[in-house]
Amino acid sequence: MAKGKGKSAVRSGHKSGGKSGTTAEGKSGRNGVISAELREFLRAGEGMDLTEISTDGTPGFNGGKRAGTEALAAGARTLSNLQEMFFAGSRFGDDRKVLLILQGMDTAGKGGVVRHVVGAVNPQGVHHVAFAAPTKEELGHDFLWRIRRHLPEAGMIAVFDRSHYEDVLVGRVRELAPAEEIEKRYELINRFEQSAVDHGTTVIKVMLHISPKEQKRRLADRLDRPDKHWKYDPADVDERMRWADYQAAYEAAIQRTSTEAAPWFIVPADRKWFARLAVQHLLVDALQRMDLAWPAATFDAEAEKARLAAS
Repeated sequence: MAKGKGKSAVRSGHKSGGKSGTTAEGKSGRNGVISAELREFLRAGEGMDLTEISTDGTPGFNGGKRAGTEALAAGARTLSNLQEMFFAGSRFGDDRKVLLILQGMDTAGKGGVVRHVVGAVNPQGVHHVAFAAPTKEELGHDFLWRIRRHLPEAGMIAVFDRSHYEDVLVGRVRELAPAEEIEKRYELINRFEQSAVDHGTTVIKVMLHISPKEQKRRLADRLDRPDKHWKYDPADVDERMRWADYQAAYEAAIQRTSTEAAPWFIVPADRKWFARLAVQHLLVDALQRMDLAWPAATFDAEAEKARLAAS
């Protein structure tokens, strides 16, 4: 089975906070530079060990929170422009799509990424799906059935808050399927994602890597604030009791499904501002790699100006 060929330096990059370098978006505030290699710092290396990857590092970014917040604001403008160009192209035959998959333990920041990163672009070009436990109808089909129904159309950025990976994460930890079935699902996922890529979809898979200590702090914050009670689920504490099992399940899933076509990126998530900045950079990078351009006019602009002036 194909595995991602991230650099062995990825792990050291996570632990050391990465290195500075030339950035695609330039400087952002005092001492804040995004490395053009941030994508490679975050990419899951072959045989990666989650316990060796820091949850509070800032690999590929050499600034603090203030600089990161400024970089996020600057990047939002870049992302918005690229997304509009991407969407416009689809109106004129460009069939490419983007799929952003967000996975992570409860409170890892998936919703924050959707709000602060994806929320900066035109919602007309976004398809957001938050996958919960499968319904009775969904259980009557194979585990990828409900996922296929939400794959992006041309010019769209689909965002999956949780995804088909729940079937090899929760499925493994909670023993909802036999071990041999979980093994089969890894290969089915690889084939499914390869097919999506073959049909013009850029797949970006992100694991928001949070520590149990930071998760406990965030859960406590939800309990302390009445306006956050709606986000608290008592089952979250039950899942915390299986932390080591979930880390093992994530590690296995990433090792088995990080491919050249659809690599995994492990984003330290204890610092919310960095997690958002990192995911934004991954989206910007993916769109920039498409070498987008505004569609050419199908009419004579000067003639239309004259007609409009005379109307």
